[in-house]
Amino acid sequence: MPDADPELFDKIVNLSKRRGFVFPSAEIYGGFRSTYDYGPVGVLMLRNVKDAWWRSMVQLRDDVVGLDAAILSPPAIWEASGHLATFTDPLVDCRNCGARHRQDKLEDPEVCPTCGKRGELTEARQFNLMFKTHAGPVEDSGSVAYLRPETAQGMFVNFTNVANASRKKPPFGIAQIGKSFRNEITPGNFVFRTREFEQMEMEYFVPPDEGPKWYSYWCEERYRWYVELGIPQDRLRLRAHDADELSHYSIGTSDVEFLFPWGWDELEGIAQRTDYDLKAHAEHSGEKLDWFDQATNTRYTPHVIEPAAGATRTMMAFLMAAYDEEEVRGETRTVLRLHPRLAPYKVAVLPLSKKPELTEPARAVLRQLQPLFMCDYDETQAIGRRYRRQDELGTPFCVTFDFESVDDGAVTVRERDSMEQERVPVDELAGYLDALLNR
Repeated sequence: MPDADPELFDKIVNLSKRRGFVFPSAEIYGGFRSTYDYGPVGVLMLRNVKDAWWRSMVQLRDDVVGLDAAILSPPAIWEASGHLATFTDPLVDCRNCGARHRQDKLEDPEVCPTCGKRGELTEARQFNLMFKTHAGPVEDSGSVAYLRPETAQGMFVNFTNVANASRKKPPFGIAQIGKSFRNEITPGNFVFRTREFEQMEMEYFVPPDEGPKWYSYWCEERYRWYVELGIPQDRLRLRAHDADELSHYSIGTSDVEFLFPWGWDELEGIAQRTDYDLKAHAEHSGEKLDWFDQATNTRYTPHVIEPAAGATRTMMAFLMAAYDEEEVRGETRTVLRLHPRLAPYKVAVLPLSKKPELTEPARAVLRQLQPLFMCDYDETQAIGRRYRRQDELGTPFCVTFDFESVDDGAVTVRERDSMEQERVPVDELAGYLDALLNR
């Protein structure tokens, strides 16, 4: 089992800004704590992470459908779900320096980590994490609304709508990717814990007696997804929650955890939510959210298995797992060994020089590949520097159009991880790359 690598954190933060993965938000105004902007490369990789999740959870299955529910929602939803009463963290203040901390995350609950003073922290008080706002022109109690702290509730309140429209019956799932907002007391660790983030969640509705079976299934299935996309198993684990960790709605939860530079932390939680949510919303709304099984002539409220992952922290984990440094001819090569499905660019087209006799046909090759793959085009600096740049971006293949290409109609294809090169005819290039990227 490897140890946590604190140096990796700084390397990833520096790489993220230098290569356009992630920028501090509002940086020219001094930044805005806990918010980040995803740059030209980061927005591609984040989309690829979400697409890979959607492909696995929806596209390749016939028992899961999608939903995109509203971000703004009325208080009634959050009262029914229990968030208004229980979605809290313990907050303490330091009397000496005024810093605020989340008590359950302190190494020593008697010491302020900001100023180091002992015995200056106040008694803990519960702090609700929901962002409250007003919808409409008048700010009164009737216009109160909330930014959702999770995407799950939109799927619960739409259970009947989705079941009727899709003609699905338990066991079936509703999947959703979207923004959520939590007023974290102590955000930190780069994009790991932020107040605005993106979730990938699925609610899987099952007959009550099938809950344990499907809980085990989804724990194994979700762990496998991370391994298949390149995270080594010695940096990944599935940890079951102790009884005192369980949420009020859960009878069993397991976290897929990754070995981050600061230690093991959560990527995804898989929870047995029982029938808590559907019953709560049915009671508060007065609408039925149950299921009638015609085969057995019985009516029941489905139990729910919920795999819930953070898209942004998952992208961060994939970056950290892929980061590698190696010596090549006396120099250090930095490379992101990303799974091709996650790589921001699949192919980079590089003319050997800026001369028109190379750049014009190189751009023709680019136009041939763009309908098939996300491509980069780079004609600046020496070819070796451009290779290194693409290595840092995680680009699986570079295609170089050189002076020989003018005569033989072939290009040099360089593979990222091995740096091996192969000559491929231009008219066979698309099929050649497609076979390698989708194997």
